[in-house]
Amino acid sequence: MPYGYLGTTPNQQLNNSGVFSVEEALALQNEGELGGSLELIAEQTLSGAVSYNFTSIKETKFDVHFLTVSNHTVPAGSQDYGIRFYESGVLETAGVYQYATQEISFGATAYEHKSTSANYIRVDNTGSEQWINNWYMYFYNLGNSSEYSFVTLQKQPERLSSGGSYNSSGTVSEFGGGLLPQASTVDGIQIYNSAETSTAGTAKLYGVKQI
Repeated sequence: MPYGYLGTTPNQQLNNSGVFSVEEALALQNEGELGGSLELIAEQTLSGAVSYNFTSIKETKFDVHFLTVSNHTVPAGSQDYGIRFYESGVLETAGVYQYATQEISFGATAYEHKSTSANYIRVDNTGSEQWINNWYMYFYNLGNSSEYSFVTLQKQPERLSSGGSYNSSGTVSEFGGGLLPQASTVDGIQIYNSAETSTAGTAKLYGVKQI
């Protein structure tokens, strides 16, 4: 049955032939096809684990995914963290990932981070001081078995001194992207941490609707 259209109702994805009835509008809203352009898939509190896994990502429904991480607190200590993918339920841990990012610090100093043989897509590397990061990623083609999986990254970090106060010599921002150069079905995402646990933070994974 075709659905109607009011003209002021946003984000309709189906053919229309007039005006929505109340029943039609309710049915579309319940199916997630009416309203905002993002659908929340899962949410995790980042506390007490080395790595965090999203293993139900609706990869057959969404071509684009959006991950946002707020107040991600990483303790001091030499550690790497970033993203890894599950391919048909198997976590890819080999040195096959590629990434490149541009980091801008206070004083307008720029640093480039890149690799063509990493075992994760880099978000950050910590040293002797604690970090609090707010960052997000867009993911493309995760459920498409004939395409590579790509990501883009934007991050705003803050570095704290050993006493917990804000360190003004830290990074202002970082941006870039990466990929898994293997044509495969990605059905899970891991927030990877090489050593320490996260002590705080919230991660939310969304599907981006095609509107």
